[in-house]
This record gives sequence, C-alpha cells and structure tokens, in this order.
Amino acid sequence: MSGDSSATHLARQVLRVQLGWTVAAATERRLASGTRVRAYRRTAGVDNRPGFPVEESAMSIQVPDVCTLPTVERPLRQAEFAALCGSALRGQDRISDRHLRMTLSGDDDLLALVLDLTARESSCCSFFDFTVTSSTDGVVLDIQVPQAHIEVLDGLSELARSSSSSAPSSS
Repeated sequence: MSGDSSATHLARQVLRVQLGWTVAAATERRLASGTRVRAYRRTAGVDNRPGFPVEESAMSIQVPDVCTLPTVERPLRQAEFAALCGSALRGQDRISDRHLRMTLSGDDDLLALVLDLTARESSCCSFFDFTVTSSTDGVVLDIQVPQAHIEVLDGLSELARSSSSSAPSSS
C-alpha cells in the first residue's frame, strides 16, 4: 500500500472496519492455491454472519448501469466518500431534487482531496456535475445530476448524513 494516497489508505481502513475485516478473519479463510470454491451468497464479498457487522452506509448508493468503475472498486469509492464526509462535512443543503450542496472544512489538503475524488468520480460517472469552490471557511461541493439519477444523489446525501453525525442538514 505504499503507493496509496492518504485518502485511499484511509478509505480502505474505513472499509475494513465497516465490513468487519480483521487479520484474524482473513487468515481463518485462507485456502490452498487452486482450491475451487462455489459462492452462494447474494452479496459477494460481504459476510453477514454474526461478528461480521456491515454498516448500511457502506452499501447505500444504488450505482447506475452507466457507471464504468469496476464493480470490485465501488465499495472502496463509497468508503472514500464516507471517510471524506465523516471527517470534513459540516453541513449539506438540498438545493433541489437534482442539486446537493456540501460544506466541508478540514486541513490544507482538503481542497486537493475533494478535487481528486470528484475528478475520479466524474471519470466513471459522467452524469455527475461537480463544482468545487474554495472559501475562507473551507470547501463548498455542489453536486448536480440529471433527473434520471436523482436516486444516486439521494444515496450520496444519505451516505454523507450517516457518515457525519455532526453535520446538520436541511431539505
């Protein structure tokens, strides 16, 4: 993981916590190379047994078919948004059903982190229209979507709300 950015590393740590991954759990499930395994669970990669809690926020966004991000990377991207909102979200306002405004504050790297994350998200989900504005109080992130993708914006708003207990929101 030495090549990971700090945001990606943090998101992976958050994802591990949310999915209940531990070193012990990983070593208990090791198989010999070449072992054939059939998977019967509806949700691949998520263990719903007791002792393996799954946060609903980790799975709250319905990803549309037009998203080109590989399926295996989608939980990590959601975890990156959750980590950002958990650490930096100070408020969110639903300007309209197609427009969400997030107010973020944090350290000097916040603007670069938001620009990087929104650029990567725009590259796989071109329907998003992100506007990032720097202010004296932090960063304002405006997110707009076409009518067909309002549910995605709803999911992102809920993910932000559940990731940040300190962020007030208004409708």
